[in-house]
Amino acid sequence: MSGPVHVALRRLALTNFRNYETFSLTLEAPLVAFVGENGAGKTNLLEAVSLLTAGRGLRRAPLGEIARKGSAGDWTVSALVDGPQGETRIGVGHRPGETGRRIRIDGTDARNSEQLLDYLRVLWLLPSMDGLFTGPAGDRRRFLDRFVLAVDPGHGRRVADLEKTLRARNRLLDGNGAPEFLDAVEAQLAPLAVAVCFARRETVALLAERVAAQAGLGLPFPQAGISLEGPFEEEADACAAGDLEDRYRARLAETRRRDRAAGRTLDGPHRSDLKVHHLAKDMPAGLASTGEQKALLIGLVLAHAEVTAAMSGMTPLLLLDEVAAHLDPNRRAALFARLAELGPQVLMTGTDPLLFSALPHESAVFQVASGSVTPYSPG
Repeated sequence: MSGPVHVALRRLALTNFRNYETFSLTLEAPLVAFVGENGAGKTNLLEAVSLLTAGRGLRRAPLGEIARKGSAGDWTVSALVDGPQGETRIGVGHRPGETGRRIRIDGTDARNSEQLLDYLRVLWLLPSMDGLFTGPAGDRRRFLDRFVLAVDPGHGRRVADLEKTLRARNRLLDGNGAPEFLDAVEAQLAPLAVAVCFARRETVALLAERVAAQAGLGLPFPQAGISLEGPFEEEADACAAGDLEDRYRARLAETRRRDRAAGRTLDGPHRSDLKVHHLAKDMPAGLASTGEQKALLIGLVLAHAEVTAAMSGMTPLLLLDEVAAHLDPNRRAALFARLAELGPQVLMTGTDPLLFSALPHESAVFQVASGSVTPYSPG
């Protein structure tokens, strides 16, 4: 049986994007590193690529704040992608006064951002995620939902609809809405909640299976135990989806007074948490050292890349921002070797070129300085 289709970014062009007035770069290497001082624009390149897929990009920035200072306020990102449809031209952009991105695929307007997932899946790991295991549960849910979206293109819409319907219920509770209106909203909320819950559970199960298999490879990254926990998940373990919908709808009706007093809906998958455990040390990931937490995250992202390739039939693009900074030389070399073995195209950033000295010879390193990008030459 043939493996997943290899997806690669062949050319990237920016106009008025962050600190880039105009920019174009041809990419041929599977592993690419951008090096330069802080503030040079390295992460801006990764952000541009992250906007070529569904979602709000790796910074989740308002579209109107992305345009280069001093410009008219419009910006574009265009790319030539080699993937399951052959060579495809993808463009995204924004103009002042518009509410969303303009998306064009081979010159034709896209129906929605989910259509981009037919051409490429983009995964990322950022320094801001270093506190994932010690931060609020909402951050871990968003982290997991990005994972689910990469293997299930409909998940983003389901989550958005769930959040919208929860807000509608909360408004009705706050305004003492009529019971018949609450009945109608809760009838919409129950199937959405169950669908989101089961999609997350399936992805967590796939990840756990891949992490366990990864542990046998001898990689210097600690094995993570992962689970999705919360009262809603406990119920999901005990009954079928249809029964869970009925139970949740009944409980929503029973808890209206309590939720009205709290000012929000207290039960549901929006209260769930992704739990990660350092198995070798038998401790929650949040109690591990900073370096171990980074290594656990890397292990999860590597496993997710494998799951994404298997489920979508295409290798993902990986964006790894400052990934090598907290890794010792052994772990850096192991990471680069594993990325080369897995086969996705990977774009990385770092301040020191020496951090990438262990990259395979077919890799590329670029110097980033003041909105310009040139091939790096030592000395």
